[in-house]
Amino acid sequence: MDAIISRTGQVVEDFHILGHQGNPVFLLDGPQPVLFEAGFSCLTRLYLQDARAVLGRRSPDMLFLTHSHFDHCGGAAWFLEEFPGLKILAAPKAQAVLARPNALKLIAELNQAAAQVMARVTGGLSGDKPFKPFVVAGTVDEGDELELGPDLTLKVLATPGHTWDSLSYYIPQKKILIASEAAGTGLIGGTITTEFLVDYEAYVAGIERLSKLEVEVLCQGHHQVYLGQAAHDFLGRSLAAAREFKNWVLALLQQESGDVERVVTLVKAAEYDSRTGPRQPLPAYLLNVTARVNHLAQVAGYLGEPD
Repeated sequence: MDAIISRTGQVVEDFHILGHQGNPVFLLDGPQPVLFEAGFSCLTRLYLQDARAVLGRRSPDMLFLTHSHFDHCGGAAWFLEEFPGLKILAAPKAQAVLARPNALKLIAELNQAAAQVMARVTGGLSGDKPFKPFVVAGTVDEGDELELGPDLTLKVLATPGHTWDSLSYYIPQKKILIASEAAGTGLIGGTITTEFLVDYEAYVAGIERLSKLEVEVLCQGHHQVYLGQAAHDFLGRSLAAAREFKNWVLALLQQESGDVERVVTLVKAAEYDSRTGPRQPLPAYLLNVTARVNHLAQVAGYLGEPD
């Protein structure tokens, strides 16, 4: 068994990566098949093609979103069209975000930008389906447990820090954890991108909490799935990477006299411009890195009190 998986297909029995490893959707098959994430709208055809290859004429019952970012909900409306009985579930805060016109406009714009990138990455295999608004039918939150079948439970954990609406999903009987960016993002080659956007301390606390779970399959939001000891090692390395990133940015803020824009430029040069492997679309990266630097600048007292 591979310790680190960077491909689509079956991971372990009844658990599959759909679409594209750079922005995957996960399928847990069983008496009540369920999906996790909805990826990019432009990858919808690949997600559905892979789902049908596993399920045949059967349909998933539920689709769980980890958070409301554009690259995790892009194909949701198209999943609803393909599977009319599907119920989409997310955190209460995510449900609220996905009902806001300005948020939906930004999600659509970022999915459109991603389509150009994915057309190159997939060699033209991605499609041109645009993002469409959709209804989050219900909410799940910290402490919820759902029975997916005999001796098959889904536990919901609130893991804010990347966003305020971030959830992780744990299936104890199979020791599968779908953590998305709440665990950080490990890139091919070993680098880990620290993913707190709204709260560093909450993000670190979330990784520490996830590290205490018994995990054999760790699904992050992009690129790779970690198995066995590699999953535990990744969480430890991600925690160290978060602390290293914080110290680096605080040193840059001191060096640049609190000039956030200048620090964002320096971080981008080191973290994004020099990357030779897959990269997220630039508009999305700039939103994220600015949020991370702004947060640390705020905590360190370089910025005024938030409104």
